[in-house]
Amino acid sequence: MRKVIVGAQVSMDGVMQSPGGPTEDPTNGFKFGGWSMAYFDKESGEEIGRLFKEKFDLLLGRKTYEIFAAYWPYYEENAPHGSIAKAFKEAKKYVVSRSGEVDTSWAGSVLLRDIAEVKRLKQEDGPPLVTQGSTELVHALLANDLVDAISIFTIPVVLGSGKKLWADGSAPHSFKLAGSRVTSNGLMIGHYEREGKVKVDDRALGSPSEREIKRRERLKREG
Repeated sequence: MRKVIVGAQVSMDGVMQSPGGPTEDPTNGFKFGGWSMAYFDKESGEEIGRLFKEKFDLLLGRKTYEIFAAYWPYYEENAPHGSIAKAFKEAKKYVVSRSGEVDTSWAGSVLLRDIAEVKRLKQEDGPPLVTQGSTELVHALLANDLVDAISIFTIPVVLGSGKKLWADGSAPHSFKLAGSRVTSNGLMIGHYEREGKVKVDDRALGSPSEREIKRRERLKREG
């Protein structure tokens, strides 16, 4: 069975839309394309490298795949991030598109039509499937309980609106922290691995106070 690893750059208010540049995804009037780039340095680059240090395949939504396919094949391998370009070139690229209207001519690309095909892929032997961006796909992976690990790069900005990493409907699970780092630029990086069920505790008084009883009654009335 293959692991699914979600990699995401998010603002402090959870936005992950268009972190790399203004032309990535300006939908819905998003004004801050490229908001994460000024914060990335050698330290954060090392943590990104951690995602791709072992053999992997990419698992991308259509929009992110099209961004990558128009960029990374043309990136010089002797440039600062050439090791990532080389890794992406060698990796198999799985693109999920319900319509199937996507150019998969980037070498090593495979079209998947729905989340059911992702489930079948996950059951096969092979390297981890690593996502980047791909908001809608990540939401579907979380909702279908397919995520084994999450690496979150939290950039110290608040954007106010935009497509977000977290959406209602994710399968509940706890995760354990496998590694973390705070860079000199203020990025907080957490690498999390799936652990188990959500742990809950009840710190209520043994016998609720009269005020607490009234509070609960009010909650029932308000629905």
